[in-house]
Amino acid sequence: MDYHKIKQICKDIKIVAVSKYVDENAIKALYDKGQIDFGENKVQDLVLKKQALPDNINWHFIGNLQKNKINHLINTKPCMWQSCVSYELAKEVDKRLDYKLDTLFEINVANELSKQGCDKNKAIDEYLKIKQDCKNINLIGVMSIGAMSDDELVVAKSFEDTKDIFDKLIPYGAKWCSMGMSGDFELAIKCGSNMVRLGSILFKGN
Repeated sequence: MDYHKIKQICKDIKIVAVSKYVDENAIKALYDKGQIDFGENKVQDLVLKKQALPDNINWHFIGNLQKNKINHLINTKPCMWQSCVSYELAKEVDKRLDYKLDTLFEINVANELSKQGCDKNKAIDEYLKIKQDCKNINLIGVMSIGAMSDDELVVAKSFEDTKDIFDKLIPYGAKWCSMGMSGDFELAIKCGSNMVRLGSILFKGN
């Protein structure tokens, strides 16, 4: 799908281009079309690509953060850490931060063993504990991955559950509901997403 067509579909929705499988040239080509937000899954790739590409790119870290990579991530100063999965990990990152890091709380809303994230039934309590105890973790919303299912109703339910949690957190400063990837982003938008993470659909043919 053409980038400008995707932009039309995502009117008023923030697009994060997931660049984990592409090189600097592909990122630069999309950047030249006006894309500013990019997401990486591995800290070492984020470090290298940030050094090689324009300074005004907004880098999001969206992958599993291992404790031995925390210092490297902090040093890159990403614009957002989208994959805070627990209070314990938030505390570990917070104690090493010397700046405010915009963060999303990742929820395993479909309760799938293959996914990272907090249990949806504990998500609000964990979110509020982080808000209270981690002064440098600036929690501003939630992130989830849609259910792995061919049944659109099942996928929609996972997005609706995320949106329900997000709505309950708006009084506590939540601004971003990050859900939807290349295969399901249009459904995610219908269910209330205001940030999508798109990889293959952006880089194919661009």
